[in-house]
Order: sequence, then structure tokens, then C-alpha cells
Amino acid sequence: MQSTLPPVHHDYLARVRDLVASDPRFDALLIGGSYLHGGLDDHSDLDFVVVVNESDYQNVMGSRHSFAEAAGPLLSAFTGEHVGEPRLLICLYGPPLLHVDFKFVLIADLDLQVEERLVLFARDPVAIRKRLETGTVEWPNLPSDWFEDRAWIWLHYATTKLARGELYEAIGMLGFFREQILGPLICRRAGRNQRGVRRLEMLDLDVLANLSSTVALHDRVSVTNALHAAIALYLDLRADDPSLIPTRDMPHLLNEILEQAAAR
Repeated sequence: MQSTLPPVHHDYLARVRDLVASDPRFDALLIGGSYLHGGLDDHSDLDFVVVVNESDYQNVMGSRHSFAEAAGPLLSAFTGEHVGEPRLLICLYGPPLLHVDFKFVLIADLDLQVEERLVLFARDPVAIRKRLETGTVEWPNLPSDWFEDRAWIWLHYATTKLARGELYEAIGMLGFFREQILGPLICRRAGRNQRGVRRLEMLDLDVLANLSSTVALHDRVSVTNALHAAIALYLDLRADDPSLIPTRDMPHLLNEILEQAAAR
């Protein structure tokens, strides 16, 4: 648990805790992320889980923005459908600027969580802690075939955009590929949960700096080289699972198109 907090984080944590404690619709307030696991600094988010009384859940979900507004000077907020989590409300407060996430759940949802969390407030501390202790904590790591099914389609997409001269689109896909494919596989190699490219530098996971070679400038040669590097790095990381059945004719077919695109 984080022993000391930056002043702005400390103030918001106290404010949210008081807000939850004063509202009978809420059963508990939990926190996770870097507050619990370490590394929280001035640039960190606050990741709250608000446990809602079942009879009040629909009411709370319909008034989440009002709750967020009561927690401080809210600049903007939106829900988390884009990350597959509609229960999530993503907020930006300020000044000073601070990113705060609120996930509104039922107590039954604590039976399966993606990370451990700390109880900041609970009306029935024994019940909440028991639920957390007996529940399952499991990060949604993905199997090798999930990556293989997507890798060549996404790399082909980037290559076709290079061929057409849409360099920004190709560069964007390379960034997406790092986040969705290469970063998680680098984490897997290190025996860690597949968390994209989060904290790769801080954890020194890309020790050979191979990932940096997949970062392209707005230049046809640079994008071509980055795509070659992405292919090579994926093949290297893919080999960590010898049971995987490779996609037929890849990367041979893709390399042919990539060479043609680079020559234009």
C-alpha cells in the first residue's frame, strides 16, 4: 500500500471516501492500481471500486455523473464501453488535473476481480473482507492463438496502408500492435500479467530495446523498417509457446507485399 500520497491524490481519496460513507446507497469503497501495488506518483490515476447496494444499483448507474461531480471540480467524464467495461466512469478533474476511475459494482462482483484491492470504507467490513478473501483474483491473460489469429491481419493492414502512402495510419497500427500484441507477449516472457506496454521501461522488460525498433517516423523507409522489426519481434515472442500452430504461409506472404510497398 502506498504510504505517502501526493497532496492532490490525498485530497481526492479523502473526499471520495467521505462521499461514499455519507451515501446509504453504497456499501463499500475499494482502491487498486498503483496505490496498492506501488509506484504511485504525481502522474498516477486513482482507481476506485464503489460497491453499490443491489436495490440502488440502477439508480446509481443512472446518476454516476452527479456522483462524480460531487467528488470535485469535474472537467469531463465518459463511460468505459471502449474497454469493455460499461460499469466504469472515467473522469478528469482539475485544477490541478487528476485522472480518476470509478467502477460501480455489486458485492457479488467481488467474487472475480482482475487485481487485488484495498478496502477504504465498508459498512460491514467483515462481509466485504470475507468476500475479497474467498473471491478469485485473475488477470485476463490471453492464450497464444488469440495473438496469432490477430497478428498477421493487423500487420497486413499496416502494410497495405504503407503501400497506399497512408503513413499516419500505418504508424497508428504499429502503435496498436505494440499495445495489443508485442507488449503483452513481452510481459508473458517475463512471467508477468499481459498489461500492454504499461511500465515496460520502468520494469526494464524490453532489455534489448527491440520494441523501440518498431516505432516509426513519418517516412516510408522508417515505417518499412518498423514493420520488419515488428514481424521479427512477434516471431521471436511467439516461439515461447512451441505448441502454437502457426498461420499458414506467414510471414512469407506478408514479406512479399512489404517489399513491394517499400519499393514504391
